[in-house]
Amino acid sequence: MRTSPCQYSLSDLAAQFNLELHGSGETLVDGVGTLRSATPTQVSFLANPGYRADLPATRAGAVILKQEDARSCPGNYFVSADPYLAYARLAKVFDTFQAVEPGVHASAWVDQTAIIGKNVALGPRVVIGPRCEIGDGCAIGPGCVIEADSRLGAGCRLYANVSIGQRVRLGQRVIIHPGAVLGADGFGVAFAGDHWEKVPQLGGVVLGDDCEIGANTTIDRGAIDDTVLEEDVRVDNLVQIAHNVHIGAHTAIAALSGIAGSAKIGRYCLLAARCGVNGHIEIADRVTLAGDSMAFASITEAGTTWSGLIPAQPIKQWHRNVLRLHKLDELAKRVRALEREQDQGKPHDDN
Repeated sequence: MRTSPCQYSLSDLAAQFNLELHGSGETLVDGVGTLRSATPTQVSFLANPGYRADLPATRAGAVILKQEDARSCPGNYFVSADPYLAYARLAKVFDTFQAVEPGVHASAWVDQTAIIGKNVALGPRVVIGPRCEIGDGCAIGPGCVIEADSRLGAGCRLYANVSIGQRVRLGQRVIIHPGAVLGADGFGVAFAGDHWEKVPQLGGVVLGDDCEIGANTTIDRGAIDDTVLEEDVRVDNLVQIAHNVHIGAHTAIAALSGIAGSAKIGRYCLLAARCGVNGHIEIADRVTLAGDSMAFASITEAGTTWSGLIPAQPIKQWHRNVLRLHKLDELAKRVRALEREQDQGKPHDDN
């Protein structure tokens, strides 16, 4: 549940967001809430059919829903073909997080060769390294470090304790959440017979416009070429993106996923939570990986959905299945032997 100091009439919201309103346009609302928690001065939405049972009893001042659910709504409602998208747009008017005021905190350190744009906010203990460029309207939170030769486009927002390594380039309006690390060395080592030797990581990281990177996510610099995320890539918390990965525009990756080095992921792909992508493979455009899936080989057919999930099951059943799994090789040999016996016993056609 979230409220705002401002109030809006339902008729104003309908006009602003091109929604079809049914009910009293004079009703005033000041926030958003779930179907269960919303008050008569808040807007809710129904996008997931699993919550239909909550609709008849909702107290919300208005509900965003599809036409097919309108009969069950007890009060005012907006009709939308995509209620979740409509909610995402409407809810922005109730966002109470304050914009950061421009200015440089006394404890921030900016190298004399760095270029700082207009209306930039640098929080406490921010460090801006040599030859960096910070675009107009950027807001950089407490404890952030931006190392040499990195560049931030206009309107970027870095929350607290973000680390930006050398030669990282961010497009415009990029959002990076607390604790994320962009531009650390990729995991490159060569075995020299009795010890490991580090392979220099000489590339950078490049993010396109409107990307968003979740808290404590890591994106490694390239070994030779850059690691690249094209525009509007959305990455959740606790994701690992290794060196020289290339991710196509408008792809979304959920938490705890890992993408190994030099993998290439297409445009408009969706990776659910805890997915893994093997190194040096390619995934076509608009591919979806369901949760816990592992892509070991390239996926060349665009628009397909893949899953490697084994759902949880009672532990006794799981133990039995594991025991059978260990006997698969023996079973396969017996099947092949039976097939050979069957082939040998078939009558031959002398014609």
